[in-house]
Amino acid sequence: MTEAILLVGGKGTRLRPLTVHTPKPMVPAAGVPFLTHQLARARAAGVEHIVLATSYLAEVFEPYFGDGSSLGLHIEYVTEAEPLGTGGAIRNVASRLHSAPDDPVLIFNGDILTGLDIPALVATHQSWGADVSLHLTRVEDPRAYGLVPTDTSGRVQAFLEKPQTAEEIVTDQINAGAYVFRRSVIDTIPAGRPVSVERETFPDLLSSGAHLQGMVDSTYWLDLGTPQAFVRGSADLVLGRAPSPAVPGRCGDCLVLPSATVAPDAKLTAGTVVGEDATIGSGARISGSTILAGAVVAPGAIITDSLIGARAQVGTRSILTGVVVGDGATVGPDNELREGVRVWCDAVLPAGAVRFSSDQ
Repeated sequence: MTEAILLVGGKGTRLRPLTVHTPKPMVPAAGVPFLTHQLARARAAGVEHIVLATSYLAEVFEPYFGDGSSLGLHIEYVTEAEPLGTGGAIRNVASRLHSAPDDPVLIFNGDILTGLDIPALVATHQSWGADVSLHLTRVEDPRAYGLVPTDTSGRVQAFLEKPQTAEEIVTDQINAGAYVFRRSVIDTIPAGRPVSVERETFPDLLSSGAHLQGMVDSTYWLDLGTPQAFVRGSADLVLGRAPSPAVPGRCGDCLVLPSATVAPDAKLTAGTVVGEDATIGSGARISGSTILAGAVVAPGAIITDSLIGARAQVGTRSILTGVVVGDGATVGPDNELREGVRVWCDAVLPAGAVRFSSDQ
């Protein structure tokens, strides 16, 4: 297995305002675009050729990664004129693959942080002679995911999309967003129209008698679809909980990129990342958060489990918990923002504009 398709065309609407100017896979996690971690892990598993299926803000990817040689890869880019869904995107890039009909092709979503044993998934696929093999993981509450029940040998029995009642929850195994396809199977996906691999391709293959094999791998797995999950994933990469050969520094309590400026008495903990040319003022306390390039955190600010966008500013004594501040936004002094608040790109909050407690 030397080829892979990486699906990076989504708009990342749940992550806005992080994705207003930046496609989701290019939002920095642990100091580099999240996509870098996926590419590095694929290369470590033996992949040499990767096709990126792009759509939203497609022009951003190639200037950053080029031909992939800096990562030891050969990268090609295919842009959808109209969004084609997961299955349609896979079919749309098929002509760029070089594999023989029976060869395995790795396919993975551009928003999943995982410790998946990729060679083990490929080995499972080949040993069972499967048409498609799926990475499955177990979750406590599977209602937000597609369930994939299997028999005792791991052969997939059904695909059940987002169950809502207790009776519908027949397994805790979910589709974890990484697959190995027999190359010839990709050509059976309808071309030129939107196709969902989860709702159409897999069920159709199953009903036609194709062999779909599941492999449960319960190592680290996180869907980075929400701001809270993205911040947590970045912190877990820094802390070493999530594996990646692309973290630009040692794993530890924080990651400060070389061009950043951090006051000696500022406290950075719980996997905090301070990006290029960012500035952290005296007495600031930042925990489990990501501060992107060029952002400024003023003295005495307290930031927890939050993401501060590029060139954004957080004023003196402001307290942010579970917050996203968009690129170029300004949160003035003495604001108090809590879980779920999203400050849009270039917005300005005056001093003391939002509080949850008295100003005394």
